[in-house]
Amino acid sequence: MNRIEECFARLRREGKKAFIVYIGAGDPNLEATRQLSLAFDKSGVDILELGVPFSDPLADGLVNQLAAQRGLESGTTPPKVLETVAAVRKQSQIPIVLYIYFNLIHKVGLERFIADAARAGVDGLLVLDLPPEESDNYEALMRKAGLCHIYLVAPMTPEGRIEIIVKRGAGFIYYISREGVTGMQSKVASNLAEQVAKIRAHTALPIAVGFGISNPEQAKLVAREADGVVVGSAVVNRIAQHAKNQDLVPQVTEFVKSLADAVKSI
Repeated sequence: MNRIEECFARLRREGKKAFIVYIGAGDPNLEATRQLSLAFDKSGVDILELGVPFSDPLADGLVNQLAAQRGLESGTTPPKVLETVAAVRKQSQIPIVLYIYFNLIHKVGLERFIADAARAGVDGLLVLDLPPEESDNYEALMRKAGLCHIYLVAPMTPEGRIEIIVKRGAGFIYYISREGVTGMQSKVASNLAEQVAKIRAHTALPIAVGFGISNPEQAKLVAREADGVVVGSAVVNRIAQHAKNQDLVPQVTEFVKSLADAVKSI
């Protein structure tokens, strides 16, 4: 088992839910990313998603698009993200997933990128624009490297296709709780329990729910239904607010801990 699988297995034994945080790598710079990663590990974050900056992030709303832009402006590249993961690994074993678009992998070369990611200490990839039907070689290379290939299920995904997707995934299934792009929302989707149950009928993999979870109350509601809760835009927004302040890490970490405490209270 890699770190993601070990994490979910441990939480299942403890009767707890996973708290997963997304941030844009290199926002505002990679040293801040390293420091935030280490601080999150000590504040109740179970799995960290690092968004690799891309010039055309189609799955992302404005908050995360701007984070990607700031990451590009700070000089963040895929190799530098892997260097940052390797630096985190010197002090932390927090499971790390790269949230990435396929063009960035294709440019390096699929086999080389996966090998480099594994060597740096990455545990899984969530490739936003790579459908399972086109993933045969990708999945084989990921298994060989010991990495989890994580797939997305959306609210409008037909049940027959859900079955196909979840049978090919590894680590966990990421359920997008709302249609459209990433972004903060004022309330949790009303059909969440029904949708999670539909996915559970086809897989024993843990189901993590993200897109739109903005505060501790929402995180707690989602944790009652899912195996994991993913918060991204709300954390990225805090980073944007405090990016130029010396207290960036403690300010953002305080908010993240409030979310972690809510998830762990279930």
